[in-house]
Amino acid sequence: MLLMVIGVTFLTTSLIALWVFLLATGNSSQEVVRSRMVQLRTADRWAGFTTDLRLVRDEMFSTVPAVHKVLSQAPGVAVLQAYLTQAGVKTKPGKFVLESVVILAGVYTFLGLFIPAILALIVAIPLALLPTAFLLWKRHKRLIKFEELFPDALDMLSRAVRAGHAIASAMELVVKESPEPVAGEFGITFEEQNYGIPLRDALMHFADRVPSFDVRFFVTSLIVQKDSGGNLAEVLDQLSRVIRERFRIRRDVRVKTALGRMTAGILMSLPIAMLILLSFVNPDYETVLFHDPYGIYVLALAGSMQVIGAIILWRIVQIEV
Repeated sequence: MLLMVIGVTFLTTSLIALWVFLLATGNSSQEVVRSRMVQLRTADRWAGFTTDLRLVRDEMFSTVPAVHKVLSQAPGVAVLQAYLTQAGVKTKPGKFVLESVVILAGVYTFLGLFIPAILALIVAIPLALLPTAFLLWKRHKRLIKFEELFPDALDMLSRAVRAGHAIASAMELVVKESPEPVAGEFGITFEEQNYGIPLRDALMHFADRVPSFDVRFFVTSLIVQKDSGGNLAEVLDQLSRVIRERFRIRRDVRVKTALGRMTAGILMSLPIAMLILLSFVNPDYETVLFHDPYGIYVLALAGSMQVIGAIILWRIVQIEV
């Protein structure tokens, strides 16, 4: 009974932790400081000058010293931090990792009271990856929204340049008139120029923050125009037209691959649906998978093959435009 109470407590804590993460709450003043420190640290890498930020950087990954010490030595924390920034999630890598660890420990402890440890681990690992899946989904949605709004921002830049504005003041106009996330990304670039970072380096930071071919085209166009001259307004108009045409082709591709994506979804859900159906129709038929020692390994093998098949099907229907 005591173990059951402990398991329920762990599960409740895991669900609360996941709920807090999905809300993505955080101290706004700390997030502003963290954002500006990230900009200055990026400037160190690109511009070549050094800024003494040792005391501030110690609080970048986590406010817990032990967690920060571990994460500062981990190889993928910088990538995780970049993903959090690109997703617009206002949380630190340390909090994100702790959320996943708490979910993994809580679910494994609770399920371990009723099912074998290996099967509990097989179930707990995918649940612990829910924050990562949410992060990737939110990052993907934010980047898609940015790409959809990016042509309008280019048109606004083009009109501002034609009206006689410099590129810096034109970016400020985009920050004031455009919705998020376009306004936020252009705002960071505009602030970096105010900090004294050269325009070329600020644009390279822009391309580094937003992993999009359209942004790379935009940055390359501005850098080339700044070095060699030319009609910047016309370049921006042509780039906006090309981006809109790519979106049109991308929609056509999604329509033509709809059948393949639907087939992939059916094939992925069919084994799980059959397992659930057999549990009601003939429970004795599948109990061997959960009680026999080899049945657990069969389930693990089937789950691994299911994941591999999902990756292959996803790669087939993903067509770059």
